[in-house]
Amino acid sequence: MTVTSTAAAVPTSVQESVDRLVRFLQTGATDGLFAPDVFADLTLPHWRVQTVGADELVAMKSQLHQPGGRTLVEKVLAGSNGYTLKVEERWEDGGQSWYCREAFLCDLDGQGRISEFSVYCTGDWDEAAVAEHAKAVTLLRP
Repeated sequence: MTVTSTAAAVPTSVQESVDRLVRFLQTGATDGLFAPDVFADLTLPHWRVQTVGADELVAMKSQLHQPGGRTLVEKVLAGSNGYTLKVEERWEDGGQSWYCREAFLCDLDGQGRISEFSVYCTGDWDEAAVAEHAKAVTLLRP
């Protein structure tokens, strides 16, 4: 994991929240992650959805794709009351390997729970999309 902070050190509440968010993406565990009245704003290719409430957010995210697989944390930009997290997710579903990249903007409440949650996602790429991209583009920083 690469951690880049706007302060000298990543605040403990931020690091704990990052760890809980990654655990949620990989396993679905939500203990202490979201405030009960969390506001979520998810931006996807060609679509945008919003919801209020921890249960509603978990249901909405799970409809996009179920928790599971591997989450690679590429960067954390930490502030005193929140953070931005950049990740790559890979998982298996329906006999295929899937891939997406996401940026999460997370505001934390006084208990270290996410109270505002914005997500920017590439959308889920199946094996064909990953292969097409690999043929068409050479990334400078994979």
